[in-house]
Amino acid sequence: MADRLTQLQDAVNSLADQFCNAIGVLQQCAPPASFSNIQTAINKEQPANPTEEYAQLFAALIARTAKDLDVLIDSLPSEESTAALQAASLRQLEEENHEAALRLEEVVNRGDGLLDKIQSALADIAQSQLRTRNAAPSQPSPTQS
Repeated sequence: MADRLTQLQDAVNSLADQFCNAIGVLQQCAPPASFSNIQTAINKEQPANPTEEYAQLFAALIARTAKDLDVLIDSLPSEESTAALQAASLRQLEEENHEAALRLEEVVNRGDGLLDKIQSALADIAQSQLRTRNAAPSQPSPTQS
């Protein structure tokens, strides 16, 4: 995953692409300008113009990207974040990490204990089944009679 500045740069590039694409498509779909003193050679009726649909699409894309930019900017560290505040935050995170590591170690130890009990129970069951099979008298199979 990229850092915040790289994400911000990618979002700005995406916004620039969307602006360029919007302008290009809108220019392509725009109706020709009419000049009162010049007769155009093409007097045919123009097909339906999808300019309004494109405008709405690009407006939605640009607005969403602008919101993403705002979120990324808000997630950047503030100027008020001094080295002392960052160090205190790191110390707190280290303490939480240490506590989580202790809890994890405790859970692993309990899991190992349960695993030992289960393996012991399975070994007892296997031994019991072997003794039962060895103690049972051999019965002739139905095909031997």
